[in-house]
Amino acid sequence: MECLSQTAEKDYNRWSGFLNIRFWKGDEMEYRELGRTGLKVSVIAMGCEGFVEDNSNAKAFMDIAEESGVNYFDMFTSDPAARSAVGEALKGRRNKFMIQSHICSVWKDGQYVRTRDLEETKAAFEDSLERLQTDYIDVGMIHYCDAESDWEAIKANGIIDYARKLKEEGRIRHIGLSSHNPKVAIKAIEEGDIEVLMFSVNYVYDMLPGTEDVNDLWADSVYEGGFENMDPERQRLYELCESKGVGITVMKAFAGGDILDEKLSPAGAALTPAQCISYALSRPAVATVCSGARNVEQLKESIDYCNASPEERDYAEAFANFPRVSWSGHCMYCTHCDPCVSSINIADVTKFLNLVIAHNESNGIKEGTEAFRVPDTEREHYRLLEHHAGECVQCGLCEARCPFGVEIRANMRHAKEIFGY
Repeated sequence: MECLSQTAEKDYNRWSGFLNIRFWKGDEMEYRELGRTGLKVSVIAMGCEGFVEDNSNAKAFMDIAEESGVNYFDMFTSDPAARSAVGEALKGRRNKFMIQSHICSVWKDGQYVRTRDLEETKAAFEDSLERLQTDYIDVGMIHYCDAESDWEAIKANGIIDYARKLKEEGRIRHIGLSSHNPKVAIKAIEEGDIEVLMFSVNYVYDMLPGTEDVNDLWADSVYEGGFENMDPERQRLYELCESKGVGITVMKAFAGGDILDEKLSPAGAALTPAQCISYALSRPAVATVCSGARNVEQLKESIDYCNASPEERDYAEAFANFPRVSWSGHCMYCTHCDPCVSSINIADVTKFLNLVIAHNESNGIKEGTEAFRVPDTEREHYRLLEHHAGECVQCGLCEARCPFGVEIRANMRHAKEIFGY
């Protein structure tokens, strides 16, 4: 199976530049850097759902993953049977996979439970190492934090200190956090320990404001008034992660399957799995999408994203024609504005502009003040572009092609002002 066809390779090289993420073309899979961790992960990863629903799937899942180049998987469950089955399936090939295993996920009364008790957390972690038959975890993911008070409890109860200790000992390589709430994720990331964020990424959830109740994300009543464009805090989260080198691993890319079904989708139209995955991978800092496959067929369907053509992955036209959702005026980095008569990489310029603004806003700095500055990383990436915003001739052809009515010419003028050329 070849993930990058010759016709698509040029397109991917372009995307790798504007996303500020390196891509690797392997024999069977595409890879990205996971933030600043140094890990190179497959863009398709395995979620944990298949192991939970039927742990006898474990070997078949691992066989397919190894064959197709999938090298990353999530293990949120503390189910002893699931952990043991995965451990058996990993025998002889631990070095071929990276494990994202969740700290604070414990087993009680026949079901997995989130805990903030330090001793329970320690016991569950030791159990995970034993059952997975490994002496380290690649990403120790602090499990399921959607409330600011919960984040404070994680710190107060010694969970963060324990994660730091595990990292110092080499028993986990990197510290992560799973969340559905951008407010909490932003707070945790700004405090500096979190290197990997597991976050729910799809166009439906991206329109919703942060909430401490995860059930709000799929409550019918939440969508009755309709929505327009991405929630500003979610956009800020993605841009903050990229600016700080925090890699994002995606959960719920299909919104539980709702956005694959026209009757269930809040937008009133369905997307394909390839479009959903493509959307998630286009968000800044996203490195991999964890497929919540419940059986082998669903896992293969996600992996088949690698065979999809650029046209099959394109989500922009679908977004522009949603009957009940508007993305008017919001740049989706979809590259439909190309080609520029001045050969400007419009998506790159727009993204670096947004990153500079997001960096300053995250530090409480307003544009136009003396403290406003362009971070070195964004300045250097912008400098390396072959053409810059100052070369824009303001012809407007890009705006005529944009499915979302973005004021591209204004963005180019803004970028020239910010970067100086």
